[in-house]
Amino acid sequence: MLAYHIRQAFKPGEIDPAEANRIGYALAERWTHGNHAFIVCTHVNTDSVHNHIIFNSTTLDCSRKYDDFLGSTFALRRLSDRLCLENGLPIIENAKQHSKTKYKHYGQWYDDKKAPSQRERLIAAIDAALNLKPADFDAFVALMEQAKYEFKRRGQAVSFRASGQKGFIRLSSLKDDDYTEGAIRERISGKRLVAPKGQAEPPKQNLLFDLQRCVVPKGTPGYDRWAAVFNLKQLVKTFNYLQKNNLLDMETLNKKAQAAKDDFNNLSDAIKTADTRLKDISALQKHIGAYSKTKEVYTAYKKSGYNKKFLVEHEDQIAAHKAAKAFFDGYKSSHKLDKLPSMQSLKTEYAALAADKKKHYSQYHEKRNATQEILIIRDNAERLLGYNERQKGIIIEKDQR
Repeated sequence: MLAYHIRQAFKPGEIDPAEANRIGYALAERWTHGNHAFIVCTHVNTDSVHNHIIFNSTTLDCSRKYDDFLGSTFALRRLSDRLCLENGLPIIENAKQHSKTKYKHYGQWYDDKKAPSQRERLIAAIDAALNLKPADFDAFVALMEQAKYEFKRRGQAVSFRASGQKGFIRLSSLKDDDYTEGAIRERISGKRLVAPKGQAEPPKQNLLFDLQRCVVPKGTPGYDRWAAVFNLKQLVKTFNYLQKNNLLDMETLNKKAQAAKDDFNNLSDAIKTADTRLKDISALQKHIGAYSKTKEVYTAYKKSGYNKKFLVEHEDQIAAHKAAKAFFDGYKSSHKLDKLPSMQSLKTEYAALAADKKKHYSQYHEKRNATQEILIIRDNAERLLGYNERQKGIIIEKDQR
């Protein structure tokens, strides 16, 4: 035997890769007592972060080899559990032994249910965002961004990436025609009706599962216990919010939710408008500066009768001057101006816009969180009261027992 291999896994979402690697290193150091060379590789290619620890069978001083004793598996597990406890992580109190297989892996022990994949989480997030009835595709993207999904468009390809996720996932790669950009636009307009397919944990825009799941638990005991507690907390949270804010009828709740949404959208639009204008001013200032610096050279170039030798010697400056003039012509045409604004007026406008943008940003996160909260509450209340049972011709059948 040249080397030994240890696998150490963690529950999905309970630890980040850097911390997992640190604990894996501590496990290897304690297990080998520092006498064997080892390497710790932390993998994030599955839903659960896990370590692969390889250590040399021969000691560093080459005096002896590792002796794999009887019961080493249990001793190693106890050491791993101790490290988890030291770092505030949960452990498995009683590992269940099965007749066909020796032991279940950590994820099965903890919950006995495979965690949803990144693609399943994305599908669930899309369904949740569409459930909030965005006005258009841009509003849908804004809801996805509120759910901590980063948006990217490259040509015709639209992609999303969750917070902490390594790479983007293209909608076209989901292998479901209901989740392409075109399909999402049709779902927003009401031309396409789709039953939600997401099987991930409920995202922030849709915190309640179907109430029937709470009444008639399905699946594994561990998962259903978690779901019951989770849903009960959300029910209490919804009730407390409605009572605290004196929102005792659905019409008032809808009006307040819509007002909060409109207020936040107006603030977002103001920030985007300021951003666009700031970039516009910056580009104009840049070209005004380039024009001023190259004006004398270009004048000399004209006086030379557009001499080719002169052009070669001052090619970069002449190109910059031409580019600036072309930019000015386009700017005056698009803004319907006879002459360009002065540099001083641009500086004054830039300073005023930057101050307004800073003021808006001070309110942005507060209003975003408040809007997101009331939209969640409204969605929860609608689900509880059965407002979503009949929508767009889709009938949800109830058990009449």
